[in-house]
Amino acid sequence: MLLAPSAARIPASFNRKRVDYWRYRNLLHEMQRLRGRVYLQDGAITESSLTDGRHQSPLDGSSWHLLVLNAQNRICGCARFHEHSGTPPLSELNTARCALARIPKWSGALLSALKAELALSTSLELPLVELGGWALDEEIRGTTEALRIALGTYAFWQMLGNAVCISTATRRHCASSILRRIGGHRLACGEIDLPVYYDPQYDCEMEVLKFYSWAPNPRYTPWIDEMKDELSQIAIVARHSGCTELPTDRVEECVSFAARARTA
Repeated sequence: MLLAPSAARIPASFNRKRVDYWRYRNLLHEMQRLRGRVYLQDGAITESSLTDGRHQSPLDGSSWHLLVLNAQNRICGCARFHEHSGTPPLSELNTARCALARIPKWSGALLSALKAELALSTSLELPLVELGGWALDEEIRGTTEALRIALGTYAFWQMLGNAVCISTATRRHCASSILRRIGGHRLACGEIDLPVYYDPQYDCEMEVLKFYSWAPNPRYTPWIDEMKDELSQIAIVARHSGCTELPTDRVEECVSFAARARTA
C-alpha cells in the first residue's frame, strides 16, 4: 500500500487511488508505531522520544510512504520518500544535518557532495528525493520482502519519471550493504567516498548513500519491472483531494532526461 502526500503527482498508471482522511490517519499512526517499536528494540531511540508509542517525523505528512502488509493486514515494513520541489537550499535537506555534518573534517565534503547531487537533479529536471523512515518487523527481516521494499524505491520512482535519491542508511541488520547491493553508492566528494560515521542520536554506524532510480544493479531489473506491475495495482490512500495526475508526456520527458544521464 502507498500513502500519498497532499500535493502528490500520481501517474495515470496507478489504478487504485482513494481519498480517505481517517484511513490515511490510521495507517500513518500504525506505521509510526511500527517504527517506534523497531527503533526502540534496536536501541536507536529511547521511549521518551515516542508519542503514544509512535515515532513521528516532521517529514511524515509531506512524504510518500511505501507500506508492506502481512497476512493479517497489519503493517510489517515501511519506507518514506520525501520529494523536494524545485532546487531546495541545502538547509532544507535532512541529510545536510546528519551527524557527519558535525565532524569538521568531513562537513565541507558532505555539503559539496550534496550540492553536486542537487546540481544533477536540476540539470536533468528530476526531483531530489530523500529516502528514510525504513523499518522492518522481525517477521520479514532476512526475507525477500525486505529486499522487495528496497527495490520498490526504484520501481516507484521509475513510474513517476525517475529521481535523484539520497539517504542516510544504518549498518544495522546489514541495511546499508543491501541498499548498496541493489544499486546504491556511497555519496562522494569528487573521487573521495564519504566515510562510515557514528550517529550518537541513533547509537549506530551510518552511511550516506545516493541512488539514481534509472540505474539499479542490472541483476535486479526483472524484479523491479515486476514490482512496477504490482505497484500499479495496489491501493494509494491520500489524506486530501489535492493530488494531481502526472501527465503521460511528463513521464516520457523525465525518462528521456534519465536516458541521457545514463550515457553521460
